[in-house]
Amino acid sequence: MKIFSALLLLVLPLACSNSSSKESNYDYVETSEIVLEDMEAPTQILKTVPENMEQKLIKESYLRFQTQNLDKTYQKIIGFVKQNNGFVQDDNSSKSYNTVTRNLVIRMPSKGFQKTIDSISNHVAFFDSKRISSKDVTEEFIDIEARLKAKKTLENRYLELLSKAKNVKEILEIERELSTIREAIEAKQGRLKYLQSKVSLSTLNIEFYKQTAESGVTISYGTKMGNAIKSGFNGISLFFLGVLHIWPFILILGIAIFFFRRWLNKKNKK
Repeated sequence: MKIFSALLLLVLPLACSNSSSKESNYDYVETSEIVLEDMEAPTQILKTVPENMEQKLIKESYLRFQTQNLDKTYQKIIGFVKQNNGFVQDDNSSKSYNTVTRNLVIRMPSKGFQKTIDSISNHVAFFDSKRISSKDVTEEFIDIEARLKAKKTLENRYLELLSKAKNVKEILEIERELSTIREAIEAKQGRLKYLQSKVSLSTLNIEFYKQTAESGVTISYGTKMGNAIKSGFNGISLFFLGVLHIWPFILILGIAIFFFRRWLNKKNKK
């Protein structure tokens, strides 16, 4: 009985070591399967917006109106923009046949967006066009943050696998997966940064123009006479220049007339 107990004590550690060695051989495969399954997790995260979540709104507007004084209107708009901590992102002017136009692209904190529009509207009698839009991106914002968090978790798991890799093949496979994950993380971070910029700073597109009367210049009678004399002189000059161009034909015609008259005189004498 004592001998049996001793053999049992020897066999049990060996069995445990074999079991643990098998688990270590499959550690990479099992862990990678768990990680790959978690890649689909973000699609089921935060389908609804939490009640305490601040709403993320992208506000934009387009205003177009006529003014009698471009510079004065510009100064008023800049004053309203500065009052609400905004700034001019783009400023350009253009001119057509009888219209001078100025276009402004203004960025400002969302809190001052409506205040600026109201201040401008109080000084405009009529808008040719007035458009204000507000897009709610709260759900997209939360979804991207959740997916970004899941991707970073996935990246950390692959980094753990990389530290446990046993050969070059496993290292290359993990590095390839890590590269794909990092690209996805950078893309989502870029989209999140873009949304944050649009939400934090609203955009105002303002176009105002002034119509100008195009009138012809009045010409005096004396000026008209001078122009007529000049035109006549130019006509004579053109005539003589034309004659010089056809002088061979005139010479041939003169010779032909001379011989014809000479022949005609001889005929009459007979």
